[in-house]
Amino acid sequence: MTDDTIKTAVDISDEKIHWKQDKSYGDYLELDKILTAQNSFSGPHDEMMFIILHQASELWMKLCIHELSNAMKKIAADDIGPAMKMISRIARIQEQLIHSWNILSTMTPSEYLTFRDNLGQGSGFQSYQYRIIEFSLGNKNAALIKAHKEFPDRYEAVKTALNAPSLYDLTLQLLSKRGFSIPKSHTQRDWSEPYTENAEVEAAWRQVYLNGEDYWELYELAEKLVDLEHRFQSWRFAHMKTVERIIGYRRGTGGTSGVHFLKKALDLRFFPELWNVRTKL
Repeated sequence: MTDDTIKTAVDISDEKIHWKQDKSYGDYLELDKILTAQNSFSGPHDEMMFIILHQASELWMKLCIHELSNAMKKIAADDIGPAMKMISRIARIQEQLIHSWNILSTMTPSEYLTFRDNLGQGSGFQSYQYRIIEFSLGNKNAALIKAHKEFPDRYEAVKTALNAPSLYDLTLQLLSKRGFSIPKSHTQRDWSEPYTENAEVEAAWRQVYLNGEDYWELYELAEKLVDLEHRFQSWRFAHMKTVERIIGYRRGTGGTSGVHFLKKALDLRFFPELWNVRTKL
C-alpha cells in the first residue's frame, strides 16, 4: 500500500472499544422513547418532518426554560456572572429554533394540506412551554392560560410563570438594590399584569450606558437582554413568514387568525426601556 492510497475506512484494530456496555448511549438518552414518538410512519411523507421539527423545538424550549429559570435565580441573588452565561446560552438555543423554520419552509402548501386535518384543533398556540418562556420574559397576558385549563399540570406551570416576577422584573429589583432610582410601582407590583414602560427606569438604564466602565456588569447584562429579545423577535418573524409561505392567510388550526395573529406579536417588547434608551443617548 502506498502513501497516496485512498483510505475508505478507519483502522480500529488498536482501539479499546467497549462493545458491551453497562449503559449504552441509547439507554442514557432513552432513545427508544424519543425515536418511537413519531406516529406518522404510514402518513404523508412530509408529516414526519413536521412532527420531528416541532418535537425538537419543544426539547429546545425545555432547555430554554431550564436556563432561564436558573438565570432568574442568579439575578435575584445578585450573582450576575453566571446569569449572563445562561442568557447567552438561551440566545444560542434560539438560533436553533430560528433555523428550524428554514427546514419547515421546504414544505409546499399542497404538501402541508395532505396532513393538515390530522392536527385537528392542535396548534403551536397551545404550547405551554412557549407560554412559560414568554411569561418569564415579561409578556404577561392572563387570558392566554385558558388554553391549558384542561391539563392541570400544564395549567399550574403556566399560572406559576404568570404570577411570578419576570426576568426583567428581577433585573429592575437588582438595579434598585444597586442604588438606582426605580419606582416601587416597578419593583413591587402585581406580576401577572403586563409590564408598562417607565421614564425613571429609562433614566436608570441611561446612567448605566453612559457610565459603562463604572457599571460594567449591569452594562453587560443589559446587552445580554437586548440580544435575547432580538433573537426572540427573529424567531417570531421567521415563524410568521414560514406560516405565510405555507398556508397564506388561512385561519390557524388553533382558531387564531394565523399570520395576522403572529404579526401582532412582532410589536410586543419585553424590555422597552433598553430599546428606548438608544435613541436618548
